[in-house]
Amino acid sequence: MTAALTLPNGRRLALDGAPLLMGIVNVTPDSFSDGGQLQDAEAAIAHGERLATEGADIVDIGGESTRPGHARVDAATELARVLPVISGLKRSDVPVSIDTYKAEVAEAALKAGASIVNDVWGAQREPAIAAVAARFGAPIILMHNRDSIDAGIDIFAEVLRFLERSIAIAVEAGVPRTQLVVDPGIGFGKTPQQNLSLIRDLGRLKELGCPILLGASRKSTIGFVTGQKVAAERVPGSIAAHLYGVAQGAAIIRAHDVRPHAEALKVWAAIGEAP
Repeated sequence: MTAALTLPNGRRLALDGAPLLMGIVNVTPDSFSDGGQLQDAEAAIAHGERLATEGADIVDIGGESTRPGHARVDAATELARVLPVISGLKRSDVPVSIDTYKAEVAEAALKAGASIVNDVWGAQREPAIAAVAARFGAPIILMHNRDSIDAGIDIFAEVLRFLERSIAIAVEAGVPRTQLVVDPGIGFGKTPQQNLSLIRDLGRLKELGCPILLGASRKSTIGFVTGQKVAAERVPGSIAAHLYGVAQGAAIIRAHDVRPHAEALKVWAAIGEAP
């Protein structure tokens, strides 16, 4: 497994130490947790900068909601939302990832200063996105997704097959395997029980030979367990899920609430290092 991701500017993000934190900035009117809060570019930039000061190693910018039942937007709309934020975050030192499955959006975002592609369809909705990442020398995160829920399937076998296909697409397009990250896609086309089992057995994804990203932040599965119907009140449950994932080998944690995650990870590390 690679010890680091290399960004287009040559910067390396080490993956052999503490897990990296990816902070979420949704520049959308309809995201499940914080839709509409950061539609103003300056507010989104300020939020991204705050996440960086709280401990985010990466800031993930998204311009199209991916919640269940979301309304798809065209590339022009998505770019109008994300490009000003990416440009504005240049004044901070935090690497930016672009949360998109569209090759056109990924290319424009990388030209504007983004460093990582985060594709919620694992390069299978628009395979050309992998060639874009290869051309720019950018890492790409390949997430498992489904159009519909099927409670009767072996979800881990399904995730492994899907991600193997995603990896093959990316490698064939010229992305070095050392630049690939896999994500089981918690909350995307899965039942709560399937999501919980994926987190429980997250370490099985190591057989793919790529670093693992886990993103359970504020997801409905957390509310399913805790009874919290308001997404913003699911922070403690999100931290618990993510710490369990770290124990299974997660190298990157994607979270809305960076400060409490950073503090939890510091305590986790200190316990592990105690004599």
